[in-house]
Amino acid sequence: MAGKGKVLLVDDEEIILDVSREVLQFLGYDAVFATEGASAIKLYAQEKEAGRPFDLVIIDLTIPEGMGGRETIEKLRSYDPGVKAVVSSGYSNDPIMQDFVSYGFSGRLAKPYRINEMKLLLEDMIHKN
Repeated sequence: MAGKGKVLLVDDEEIILDVSREVLQFLGYDAVFATEGASAIKLYAQEKEAGRPFDLVIIDLTIPEGMGGRETIEKLRSYDPGVKAVVSSGYSNDPIMQDFVSYGFSGRLAKPYRINEMKLLLEDMIHKN
């Protein structure tokens, strides 16, 4: 079954964005991309106000040249307390990856992304509830 939903993925690495675009399209999701948190928040608000809200936001925890995951989720939650957001990182021992709910995230996705893990996460986050 192909996925249905709209995903905003926030990451500063071009290779991650390219691979994610391919994976999300392959799985059947509409995907929009931002390279850091401030632009992601702007996109999220624009789409919500236009009646085309995102079903899920996947946010890289560490973005050296911009707003990273922790600050982005705080601002997104203050704008939309019902936002569904997943933290993403290659650092699985980071406290936010270990206790993501306490930081306002709905789930976590470890890098490198694996198609089956991403598929299961998307199905769980978007289609259940």
